Amino acid sequence: MLRHLRVTNFAILSDVALDLGEGLNVLTGETGAGKSLIVDAVNLLRGGRASADIPRAGASEAVVEAIFEPPDDLRARIGTVLREAGLPLDPDGDVDGDGDPEEVVVRRVIQKGGRSKTYVNGALTTASRLAELGALLVDLSGQHQHQGLVDPARHRDILDAFGRGDERVAAMTGTWEALRGIEARLDELGGDERTRTERAEWLRYQVDELDAAALRPGEDVALDAERARLAAVDTLHAGARIAQALLDGGDDDGDGSAVDRLGAAAREVDRLARIDATLDGCARQIVEARVLAEDAGATLRQYADRLDGDPERLAAVDDRIELVRRLCRKHAGRPDGLEQTLVRADELRAELDALTNRDARLAALERERAAARAAAEAAAAELTRVRTAAARRLEREVAAALTELGMASARLSVRIAPRELGPHGADDVELMLAANKGEDARPLAKIASGGELSRIMLAMKLALRRAEVVATYVFDEVDTGVGGTTATAVGRQIRGVADHRQVLCVTHLPQIAAFADSHFHVEKQEARGRTETQVKKLAAAGRKEELARMLGGTATARARAHAAELLEDAAQRRAAVATRA
Repeated sequence: MLRHLRVTNFAILSDVALDLGEGLNVLTGETGAGKSLIVDAVNLLRGGRASADIPRAGASEAVVEAIFEPPDDLRARIGTVLREAGLPLDPDGDVDGDGDPEEVVVRRVIQKGGRSKTYVNGALTTASRLAELGALLVDLSGQHQHQGLVDPARHRDILDAFGRGDERVAAMTGTWEALRGIEARLDELGGDERTRTERAEWLRYQVDELDAAALRPGEDVALDAERARLAAVDTLHAGARIAQALLDGGDDDGDGSAVDRLGAAAREVDRLARIDATLDGCARQIVEARVLAEDAGATLRQYADRLDGDPERLAAVDDRIELVRRLCRKHAGRPDGLEQTLVRADELRAELDALTNRDARLAALERERAAARAAAEAAAAELTRVRTAAARRLEREVAAALTELGMASARLSVRIAPRELGPHGADDVELMLAANKGEDARPLAKIASGGELSRIMLAMKLALRRAEVVATYVFDEVDTGVGGTTATAVGRQIRGVADHRQVLCVTHLPQIAAFADSHFHVEKQEARGRTETQVKKLAAAGRKEELARMLGGTATARARAHAAELLEDAAQRRAAVATRA
């Protein structure tokens, strides 16, 4: 729900803050006091367009900010929208958290000239991104604004939500994706015979060339190492002999070799250790060093003996290196891409195999497609059945609400027309309405605006209150043209919506205001030579005075008595609803 709203330098709203509660929040006050400006500010929080003349005279910018607390059933969806937009999941800046958001902070800054900046949980974003999020946070209805219900693109989703068809929609989507996957594989096997033949010949040439090369993982590194060794064989041989001679003297008498010197040192230290036992460890170390030197000398002797210049092998290695590099450049785009070339070879073999066995694969896929289409058509038929039943139930519930609102002759109809099979089934859904008896039903978007449309929208929202996915409803003077007993009916309808979701309602009717959980009075005042709007939350006594003013213009004793009756009657109705719940 919308927990806190603050608006600064927004036309005559110099600095207005509201702490809203659950249920029905009502704004009342004289015409022109600034009630609809508050609604305009809320509309900005849902991604609405910012007007160039919004900032208050003398101010460089206007600011609208709010704290939303998502209801439990919307947290996961709101979290998904935030993650997909790369926005923090909470005001602390957590972007990658696993939990769902406990609150969302939205801020719009509107500068002179109409340019604006948008922030969600402290992160800069776009108005279009905010609109995606705002569609879940706020639904705004007024005489000229019924964003959700008049949009035919949303009608199918609304009907599915009303009919609790989520599982069947998911099943339909799954069968459709399976069908599309098979069709994509069939497309890969398509094309004319000549093209397929040419492609197969080209693939066979590439595969034969790669198979003949018999490339091995890591071969390029091994070849480079072998070539470096063959090219430097003379250097390696001479160096090994020198090192071996220094260690053990080679073929000489060895008087100056490292092994003999270590032996002499070992004998001398051993003699000293007989006198001082602390030298035992040193004597052992020298003996071990002598053994290691002898082993190293033997290894170097064997290494040098094995070294042999082999020009033919060097040439063969050079040829192999060139072959490997050429194939890597051809298939991986770079001479050192052996691993990518091996992967590409597997891909070419797989494609060649698919073309070679195309007829058998084609027949198998055709059978799979037939089965998948049958499953998709069955899922679509079941979805149509569920939608048709939900449509008739929706029509009845809206008809009952319209009768209570004094529009018994109005009739809502849900048009379900066949369409080409797709991920959402095989139905086009559109909400239609005949406002008067004898008239043809027309799309909601083509109904004339005014009090009549407002009541129609209200009746539909009451019927859809458990189906629409939105946290807060805003009703801006939907009571236009309503009075008498119908006004009380409208109040009960709005109260019915507020029993399930938070509602913010701007009204001039005391019959509606009497149902409020929280009542705010909006008043225009002059301060320091300028006009400003003040908003005050009313206590019980203040509510009665305000209702009395709304009833008679002035709070007379009779008006106060009538106001008290309205408040008592509204309280009794609310208590009765709570008891039934």
